[in-house]
Amino acid sequence: MIISHDVAGSGPAVVLLHSSVCDRRMWDAQWQPLVDAGYRVVRCDFHGFGDTPLSDVPYSDTGDVLALLDHLGIETAALVGASHGGRIALTAAALRPEAVTALALLGAGMPGHRPSDTLRAFGGREDELIEAGEIDAAVELNVGSWLGPEADEETRAKVRRMQRHAFDVQLEATVGPDREDVDLGRITAPTLAVSGAHDFPDFREIAAALPGLLPDARHRELPWAGHLPSLERPAETTELLLAFLREAVPAAP
Repeated sequence: MIISHDVAGSGPAVVLLHSSVCDRRMWDAQWQPLVDAGYRVVRCDFHGFGDTPLSDVPYSDTGDVLALLDHLGIETAALVGASHGGRIALTAAALRPEAVTALALLGAGMPGHRPSDTLRAFGGREDELIEAGEIDAAVELNVGSWLGPEADEETRAKVRRMQRHAFDVQLEATVGPDREDVDLGRITAPTLAVSGAHDFPDFREIAAALPGLLPDARHRELPWAGHLPSLERPAETTELLLAFLREAVPAAP
């Protein structure tokens, strides 16, 4: 099946890939500015998030994104990924380097990354709460862990809704996504790797390491940000993304 998605605009394609705490609604603030800037913008929900149901057969989030591009007739695209979406963007760029024109990564995961003790402790606590049936507490753990100090209550409420929906759907899952092992050395796209000073150390270290792993990558740390800067300071993050995209894949005036 083709995963749920939105498409608008014309010009160079930009695909927005959400974190595993959210769904495609996390890009609400970036959506129209990117369209207005002259891009054909796509955003999608992975299996078990937003409007895309669970899968009862083995699947790959990366494969789903590449299949969506094929379905839409998009031969090349810039990928903007947050957290899990960033890991998917890196994987797609390694599997199909000729199709990816640019990578903008916000607190991205990375294929093959081994979690730190801090991140494993978070995951263990989340598992404990879920196994105890304390889903509301698991939601609050995620909201408190992934949003930095700049996030207001409206933003926290939005993440709370998206995370709760994901839990409600995914607790019925019998099949999870495949994890691809890829060679990041195949990536050729210009890359912006953004980290937040208030994020888990894993994601800060990944962003800082990418310029040494990719041929055309730069790292920028945001001193005010947690894990989800596009939600914490949406206007500032939108301008950051637009500045990078205008340089890497300029739209027609």
